[in-house]
Amino acid sequence: MKLRDLKIKSPAELEKLLLEFCQKKQQLTFKVANKQLKNVRELRLAKKTVARVKTLLNEVKRKVNAK
Repeated sequence: MKLRDLKIKSPAELEKLLLEFCQKKQQLTFKVANKQLKNVRELRLAKKTVARVKTLLNEVKRKVNAK
């Protein structure tokens, strides 16, 4: 997902997305290890999306704590 798509989501939706992509990342990792996955780039995209979501969640938490 693109960063601009993630920025419009609420923190609850971001938490839900984080869980989904973490599970997807885990499944893809197992498939890569078992040589069942042809497109290894999917794993890279899942990792990047997890990082983007975590970054946005940290930004939201900082804004709340700063107030």
